Amino acid sequence: MAVFYFVSGHVNFIVKTFGPLQNFKAVFRYIENHKNKANMMLEKNNPRLINAWSSFDWANSVYNLIVTTAIFPIYYLATTQEVFGGEMVSFFNLTVKNSVLYSFAISFSFLVIVFLSPVLSGIADYGGMKKRFMKFFTYLGSLACIGLFFFTGENVEYGIACSVLASIGFAGSLVFYNGFLPEVATKDKMDRVSARGFAMGYIGSVILLIINLVLFQQFEVFGFESGGSATRFGFILVGVWWLGFAQIAFYYLKDRRNGKPITFEILGKGTNELKKVWKVVKGKRVMKRFLYSFFLFSMGVQTVMLLAPLFADKVIGMGADEMIYIVLILQILAIGGAFFFALLSKHKGNGFAISTTLVIWTFICIAGYFMKDKVSFYSLAAFLGFVMGGIQSISRSTYSKLIPAETKDTASYFSFYDITEKLAIVIGSLSYGFIDQVTGSMRYSMVFMSLFFIAGYIVLQMANLKKNMA
Repeated sequence: MAVFYFVSGHVNFIVKTFGPLQNFKAVFRYIENHKNKANMMLEKNNPRLINAWSSFDWANSVYNLIVTTAIFPIYYLATTQEVFGGEMVSFFNLTVKNSVLYSFAISFSFLVIVFLSPVLSGIADYGGMKKRFMKFFTYLGSLACIGLFFFTGENVEYGIACSVLASIGFAGSLVFYNGFLPEVATKDKMDRVSARGFAMGYIGSVILLIINLVLFQQFEVFGFESGGSATRFGFILVGVWWLGFAQIAFYYLKDRRNGKPITFEILGKGTNELKKVWKVVKGKRVMKRFLYSFFLFSMGVQTVMLLAPLFADKVIGMGADEMIYIVLILQILAIGGAFFFALLSKHKGNGFAISTTLVIWTFICIAGYFMKDKVSFYSLAAFLGFVMGGIQSISRSTYSKLIPAETKDTASYFSFYDITEKLAIVIGSLSYGFIDQVTGSMRYSMVFMSLFFIAGYIVLQMANLKKNMA
């Protein structure tokens, strides 16, 4: 809708104004006025602003839910196994299991964000540059995703490097994207707006995933030599989609420029901004306990989501096409889950909604240990998709509500949220890979994840969100 508005508005003006190809000053005045008009649309709960903010989920979720979850893990395992003749691969002259290498690569990428996010978010708040950093990480991630086209199996180092950079770009952009949520919606609307964002992301991912599925299955019709070539082209489609649709959010979202100079010394200023926020967080018991709980259950949520394709491939024996069907199920049900838990939160409170998802997540991890056939895994995937959309959406909106109402610059606050999540992914994926390496079975890794959900549930009850958010 935003694209239509932008394009049609300009076309109509050009038709009217450029009749005799005169009055160029009018053109520049129109463009400047249109920019000012867009900037004036930043009041909270504005439908156009909410749509623009949500469109970024539509743009970047395709990477996380198609490349990270569906395409790349399966393609990576298949190509490396074919090239190296087994599960063991050579990575900078080190011999390591391909699935373990992938889990360690994920850990490394998010560890980078853990170190970068606090400083960058502080700088963003100090200089009013959330959108600028959001753009940088988006361009980095989307271009790295496109670069995966050149990964053919034997160049493992290159493939891992591109996947790491794409992951950094995806995770880094989310820090600043999430920081815009309190500027987009009031507290009473945050649950639904957050759910709308995730729903948009899932819908966009389903559309592009179906396109990729047709491309893979009918690769000869589209002129590709093999399914592998079509898969590699899929990386380009995802990167272009990510980069292109992100421009909608970039057009409407606005930095709150404060006139503070951008110098080398801003690095120290960014750190100071972070310290100020940390003092506030330490003094807010509910926010602190929520972050502790979020850290614990995120170790389970993010690890299961990222490494489920490897589990489906190695333990259940699912092929690439079947895995794509699984991802479709996940994303379609995640849309309903996001809105269902937003509604549940409205009537029962955020604490009750999150607690419900944690109970289901625990069941999923324990059930995963006993999975032996594809039919039962499909059933488990249905539950996974439903709570996947719910817990991500409600967690983000819950934290947004806990940020002091008078806060104008929110990137630093969301850096703590982001650090918590990314550090959880690092520890979770390392734990998953370590247990897999030691025991030789991902089943034990899966059941181990249930402990994180149980611990997160216990700490969440200590936060008593129902009482403290009333």
